[in-house]
Amino acid sequence: MNQMKLWMMAAILTCGFVITSCTNDDNPVPSPEDEVEELLSKMTLREKVGQLFFIRPEALDTTIHWQAYADLMPLELQAVNDCMKGVNEKYPVGGIILYAWNIKDEAQLAQFIPQLKALNGKPLMCIDEEGGRVARIANNPNFDVKKYESMAAIGATGDPANAYECGNYIGTYLKGYGFDIDFAPVADVNTNPENIIIGPRAFSDDPAVAAPMVTNYLQGLKDADIVGCIKHFPGHGDVKADTHYGYAQTQKTWEEMMNCEIITFQAGIQWGCQLIMTAHISAPNIIGEDIPSTMSSVILQDKLRRELGYKNIIVTDAMDMGAITQQYNNDEAAVGCILAGADIVLCPKNFVEAFDAIVAAVEEGTLTEERINQSVRRILAIKLKK
Repeated sequence: MNQMKLWMMAAILTCGFVITSCTNDDNPVPSPEDEVEELLSKMTLREKVGQLFFIRPEALDTTIHWQAYADLMPLELQAVNDCMKGVNEKYPVGGIILYAWNIKDEAQLAQFIPQLKALNGKPLMCIDEEGGRVARIANNPNFDVKKYESMAAIGATGDPANAYECGNYIGTYLKGYGFDIDFAPVADVNTNPENIIIGPRAFSDDPAVAAPMVTNYLQGLKDADIVGCIKHFPGHGDVKADTHYGYAQTQKTWEEMMNCEIITFQAGIQWGCQLIMTAHISAPNIIGEDIPSTMSSVILQDKLRRELGYKNIIVTDAMDMGAITQQYNNDEAAVGCILAGADIVLCPKNFVEAFDAIVAAVEEGTLTEERINQSVRRILAIKLKK
């Protein structure tokens, strides 16, 4: 049994002891912060770095080489194979996200998720199950769950209770299948009618309507014991291009965004959201240069953390998207987003290369181990609640 598994098991045993033991001054219950610090103190650098990566299952199979998303679909990777296990022995992972082609039916999913959760790093299981167009399970005909028309349709009702019902229903079946995190809801405000990527995934073109929808959806997920994630900060609703395939830009100033896009994110932060996903859009009138927000310390640290007071996890949008891969290689992208302030590197194009780059950056002094620790603390805090 490797060291990562040992310390995670120790945490579980510790939690179990605390629950069953008497609580008095002589035998105090350790705080969550103390438990996180104890776990962190026992981790190697590689174990810490692994926690920063939330990946596709295909990323562990180094026999797979792909260029476009269409290349992954016919592979239908739906079980852990020997290659994945071998790579994972040296490359632990903090989380795994499943896509539509990784999911066949309930029987297959019931086998696949436990296999993935047993991997080195004790990965959290993640999915994009927004409802509407983006729903990996609901849009699979082999699953008998309710389908939602769109978040725009829910927003149009004007009743946030409908957003709660949607989040809670989705969260309930995700929990039943073994998921931990839903990368939803979309907190973007759909202000550009020509937007081809957000559109009806957003609740409204009015932040006053969207904000309570977002927080109620989050509460619905929480009440089903699923962690939600608002996206895509600082706001993807005003652009035309699709960052899956290349460059996208907003010309808005921070003041303009504060009066629109940021309102829904502020609502989510005040509610207590645990994850915020970055957008790969460029915002030169805020950043001062033409780079993706995911790679900008101005957006992630100056604006999101310092000005808006967000203290929890920042997860990148998928780093294998064109807006990143057309400008950066694996090393630059992985190290750059951590330097900018992200905690989780989601779906790097080449996981092994990205992992090695983070380790090398720490060893060379480009990143400090304490900077890695900051992110790992946030991730472990969620894991201890699961």
